[in-house]
Amino acid sequence: MNYSLTHKSKQFFWLLIKLSIVFGCAYFIWLRLTSNNQLNFSVFYRNLIKNNVFSIKNLLVLLFLSFLNWFLEITKWQSLASFCFKTSKKSAAIQSFSSLTTSLITPNRIGEYGTKAFYFKKTLRKQILSLNLIGNLYQLLATLFFGVSGLFYFINNQNINFDLHTFYYYLILCLILSLILFLIWKNLLSKKNLFKNYAIKLNKNEHFKIATLSFLKYLVFSHQFYFLLFIFNVNISYIDAFTAISSMYLISSIIPMLSLFDAVLKGTVAVFIFSFLNVNALTVLSITTLMWILNFVIPAIIGSYFVLTFKPKQIT
Repeated sequence: MNYSLTHKSKQFFWLLIKLSIVFGCAYFIWLRLTSNNQLNFSVFYRNLIKNNVFSIKNLLVLLFLSFLNWFLEITKWQSLASFCFKTSKKSAAIQSFSSLTTSLITPNRIGEYGTKAFYFKKTLRKQILSLNLIGNLYQLLATLFFGVSGLFYFINNQNINFDLHTFYYYLILCLILSLILFLIWKNLLSKKNLFKNYAIKLNKNEHFKIATLSFLKYLVFSHQFYFLLFIFNVNISYIDAFTAISSMYLISSIIPMLSLFDAVLKGTVAVFIFSFLNVNALTVLSITTLMWILNFVIPAIIGSYFVLTFKPKQIT
């Protein structure tokens, strides 16, 4: 009898958690779209119609790029998770979409780690956390690689009234702080035998594969942004556009914030960056909002179903 009550209590608890995540995610997405101080939804919609975004050709290209973006992410996670437990593409997709839904309402997408780990047995969860960290570090590496080089090019080739000495000072300070945090994090991981025991399972070829998928993913969503600039008739060169996009992603990626407000942050940074290229704010905000809808909102809606059908004892 007591066991039955305990089992029912756990079921009720998990149902409450799942409903809270889904309804919380849905509410905040709705709030973000309807109560945006930067961009009124009706103005945003009219701007999309005006620029023929909903034409069959444009929609097919945009949806294909979003699909390719998530296909690369799912493939990357499948490769990483398979080091712990043989994971199918379908299982990797379910874990990726549901973790995105959870991450939208947590700072710096930290909910992604816990959600993916819960799909595996307790004995495998530390390895999963470690492998997820590796995947995210490679994605960050891609952002830093393109972002730093793009930002330096952008600053040196645009008429920006910017104190380079101050920039270098803050850059060095950020690097020192990052190094300190990395050393602390590495020390904690080594004590818990997470990174030390499981990262070495990836040989050079596997590291190269994960890095390649991360760099390809970066190129896909950055070129999706570039394609939207093309749709909105923004007349700037490819190199100026790409360096501006990479600068925007670099700056926005280093600012801690709820993933839910990622579009707001990117919108603010993008308006500042593209103002030097004489791109009007409405166009930039429309593009960043549409990118957020295509690559976060739609997958989060898909992930909501998997969150609701998630079973705590489920393993891949």
